[in-house]
Amino acid sequence: MKFKQFYLGCLAHASYYLGSENEAAIIDPQRDVDQYIEEAKTNGQEIKYIIETHSHADFVSGHLELAEKTGAKIIYGERANTAFPTHKVKDGDELNVGKIRLKFLETPGHTPEGITILAENTENGSEPLKMFTGDTLFIGDVGRPDLIGSKGFTAEDMGGMLY
Repeated sequence: MKFKQFYLGCLAHASYYLGSENEAAIIDPQRDVDQYIEEAKTNGQEIKYIIETHSHADFVSGHLELAEKTGAKIIYGERANTAFPTHKVKDGDELNVGKIRLKFLETPGHTPEGITILAENTENGSEPLKMFTGDTLFIGDVGRPDLIGSKGFTAEDMGGMLY
């Protein structure tokens, strides 16, 4: 499995490249999409999916431009309200990127459509899973569930979705 984090310090924005065999997925892309296209080219991979863990109010995503340049599908959580074509995922849905299995969990709280992605290398069972939470969880902290995303869910409801 090819894994790479792209971090934009001025916005505290992390995005991720996951690749296996000849396929790749980009999670929460930055506005500058050429870096992902170059990474895919370097690895001999084609970007198949562009996954947004949630709608971002704090930066402009490059998902539309990246989809236009690569033909990749844009993936959002089922509750997302978008004005452009997307493939919606819900709790338990899975997609494959080469030998990587992506399992989706609905984790509303920060935003209603928030999703968490579990990535498993099906070729190497001893490799630890990777989890991409968007702004739901941070290292040593949690996202902001007091924003619009928690509308209709109690803290117990949201906790029960994770455990």
